[in-house]
Amino acid sequence: MKGFWRSPLTYALIILNTLLFLIAMLLSGDMADIDLGVLVELGALYGPLVVLKGEWWRLLSAMFLHGGMTHLLMNMVSLYIVGQGVERYFSKTAYLFLYLFSGLIGAMVSLLMHPQSVGVGASGAIFGLFGALIGLFVAHKEQLGAGSREIVKDVAVILGLNLLLGLSIPSIDMSAHVGGMITGLIGGLMIARRPGALILFVGICLAALVVGTRYLQYYYVQIFI
Repeated sequence: MKGFWRSPLTYALIILNTLLFLIAMLLSGDMADIDLGVLVELGALYGPLVVLKGEWWRLLSAMFLHGGMTHLLMNMVSLYIVGQGVERYFSKTAYLFLYLFSGLIGAMVSLLMHPQSVGVGASGAIFGLFGALIGLFVAHKEQLGAGSREIVKDVAVILGLNLLLGLSIPSIDMSAHVGGMITGLIGGLMIARRPGALILFVGICLAALVVGTRYLQYYYVQIFI
């Protein structure tokens, strides 16, 4: 219970992802490989539905769905490790915005790079948290204590493993990882240097999402119509 109260947002996100996975598993009848039709029904990312049908809510819902037990466990272990570090050094509000905007922008990059693929997973958001911690450590590297250096090592190991898996498994969408990580890195640097910059970070992300939706609409018309 002590761990929960130290990192309530991290545990809450893990619980939410797990509950939605259990729903998908029950509907699919398979925990190893969730049926694509079920994932799409529950809100998976699929370019033609998102961009051409205006179902932009899928940018958010896809962040909380996973394609199988291995996919879920891999992401939740990563979230457990990196989330506690972010929750230790950033405010709860900053954590939420870093997580959500990293996931949303990562999803938009995925729509651009893979217009006809079905996408799910918290990876873009989680890589955003990795990026935020890297940004924090870059901003305050002179002040790092022994405990912080241990977190840096843990982050480096998990990030390296995720990147290695992403490069070795074709079905893993690295574009969402990169988009999320860059978003989190920018946010982490901004907020670490000046906490009040959170408002500016939110504004930049909202502007990026608006511009991104407009460009994707133009791009998809060229592809599909």
